[in-house]
Amino acid sequence: MARILVVDDSVSVRRVIERALAARHFDVVTASCASEATERIDADVPDLVICDVILPDGDGYHVCEHVRRHPRLGAVPVLLISGIADGSVLQRAAEVGASDVMFKPFSAEDLVRKTEDLLPGPAVSTTTVEADPMTSPTPHGPDRPEPMPDWAPPAPDLKNSLEQFVALGGVRSVVVADREGFLVEAAGDLDLPADVTAALASCLVDSSEGLGSDLGRGALTGMMLEYESGTVLLYGIGSSALLAVAVDDSAVLGKVRYYARKVVPQLASAFTSDVAVCRA
Repeated sequence: MARILVVDDSVSVRRVIERALAARHFDVVTASCASEATERIDADVPDLVICDVILPDGDGYHVCEHVRRHPRLGAVPVLLISGIADGSVLQRAAEVGASDVMFKPFSAEDLVRKTEDLLPGPAVSTTTVEADPMTSPTPHGPDRPEPMPDWAPPAPDLKNSLEQFVALGGVRSVVVADREGFLVEAAGDLDLPADVTAALASCLVDSSEGLGSDLGRGALTGMMLEYESGTVLLYGIGSSALLAVAVDDSAVLGKVRYYARKVVPQLASAFTSDVAVCRA
């Protein structure tokens, strides 16, 4: 089984890519930054590295250079992912010896196909660079746009949307999870690990929706749980995800609920029917 290292600072992007590849029986390991990626490369010896160009402590180009300088793994394919589609990305990717570049958004099918194409061959530095990407077609360039994706990586405003809850004051933490309880994104000061919070929230929503169905009240849109040390608000984000907001100060409940009514429909419109993501 081929092992693939996925490097991205967004939890949601890593989750989406991991699921797409795991569904094809790839062994997937992940890293959230360049330093962690280099540690994973040395420890896990991946057969392919999929790395975002922009990372919090460096960039995907440096990760690619680390692979190319590695005494044993120098020929491992490196697929760079970029949200910026221009010639400078392609030029830099070629300079560091990247095997290929994919521009966001892309479909799960495209990602899996590219992964399978890169794994069999040992060749590297196959990135095609055009002098002017606006006039010279490239495999994923502006003159030949990607087909409409059946899913897209999470939007850059998801993290910001969650941080806006925390900025209201009196909000301890905010978590977005899919309906299976897998973490998508989180913000704030988490008392529990974010993935544990996501799993617990999913259990609560599932049980409450079952009760709503039994009572003939339909699907759950939101619920409020009051505890000794604060309140937890849960909201359904379409049929794919849920939002959990832990509030310490009851005085801000009105603000939180008002903001939730504004942001939840926006998040729901960006989530697909089967993957809890909100488009990084």
